[in-house]
Formats: sequence, C-alpha cells, structure tokens
Amino acid sequence: MNLSSLGFFRSLRKDNNQFAVIGLGRFGRSVCSTLHKLGYQVLATDIDEKRVSAALTEEIVGHALQLDSTETAALREAGILEFDTVIVAIGNYVQESVITTLNVKEAGVPHVVAKASSEVHYKLLKRVGADHVVFPEYEAGCALARTLTKPSILDRFDLDPDNSIVELIVPDEFHGRTIAELQLRNRYGLNLLAVSQDGKFQINPNPGKRLERGTAMVVIGCDRDINRLPI
Repeated sequence: MNLSSLGFFRSLRKDNNQFAVIGLGRFGRSVCSTLHKLGYQVLATDIDEKRVSAALTEEIVGHALQLDSTETAALREAGILEFDTVIVAIGNYVQESVITTLNVKEAGVPHVVAKASSEVHYKLLKRVGADHVVFPEYEAGCALARTLTKPSILDRFDLDPDNSIVELIVPDEFHGRTIAELQLRNRYGLNLLAVSQDGKFQINPNPGKRLERGTAMVVIGCDRDINRLPI
C-alpha cells in the first residue's frame, strides 16, 4: 500500500461492520475468515456450490450463497449491491472478474476492492471503476525476494516507491552499543521507531538503551539509506 491508496482508505466508513466477498478461492476465503474472526458480518458468494458449502461448514462466514456474479439481477436479489464495501476476489477468471466489478460499481457500491492476476487485469479493473486493486501473488513474490536477499529484514511497509518502515534483526555491529552512540540519523539518515524487549516492542526507546544481538529494531527512512545498514 502507498500514498495512491490513501484516498480510498480514508473514505471507508469506520462504523461499517458488513462486507460482501465475491469468490471463495484461497484469497477470498482468507479475507472472509479474517473478517469473520474479527467479528464483522460477512456475506460470501461463489459460482461453485461446493465452495459455498465448504465456507458454511467451516464457519468462515456468516452467510454464503451460490450465484453467478456476472448477472446483476442475481447480485441485487442477494443484497450484494446494498453493501458499503464489496471485495471481488475472482482472480483467475479475468472476464468474470471485470464484469463483476463493473456490475457492482454501476449499481452504486461505494467501495469496491478487486484482486488482479496480471498487469493487464489490473488496468482493466481500474478502467471499469475498481476503487482499490490488490496483487496478492505479486506482493508475496516481492516480499519473498526481499527476504531471500536481505534475511535480516523481518518485515517491510512501503510508504511510497522510495521510503519504507522496516523491522530488522539488530546487526552484530550494533550489539552492546546505545542508541545515542549509533547516531542512526547522522550516519544513515534513518529514524529509530522501536526496539524489541522481552517479546514486546518499546516505542520511542530511551537514547541510553543498549541494543542486543538477536533482538529486533524498527526504522523509517529512504530505501537507499536502509540498504546502507550493515545487514
């Protein structure tokens, strides 16, 4: 996620507790399961009756229906078009994904998130009105590549193409030194946000705190500067 997504997420209603998910593949199931566990009401649909039955049996949704989402009448009858937020999780069937996204946007659904499987698919979804498009496979691939090449970086949040917040293992070179001694801002142009201690993070740690090998630290800054760290 980056600044281009800021407008979409700011427009989401904070009091919205209902979501519709169209498509019960791996991505759709994970969205349903997480929302359901968080206590939100989820209505899921899929054209495959077996997937619908499995979702109900496994109790990853509150309600699930079998329908063809390329048919606007079916979406309207199911009440999908009355939802504030709809997630179109049909990633591998481009035509169905695009038509479904077009259907829900033309019907006036204010917030539509859609899953893309390729760059062309992404452009088509944006063209027909998707408010936010996600690339799960692409994002997972990028994360894996970064982990393989920089195993000391445990997690990364991209603020924009040039700046990030990263969680990383404290470098051996930093072991036993205080935060003040490291002078991260002067030496690397980075700001330290947190360090781990006893399994929890300490936010805005005291400059006199000594870092320990094997613990974690969180920094924010330019990717170019992050890459200069001794990791």
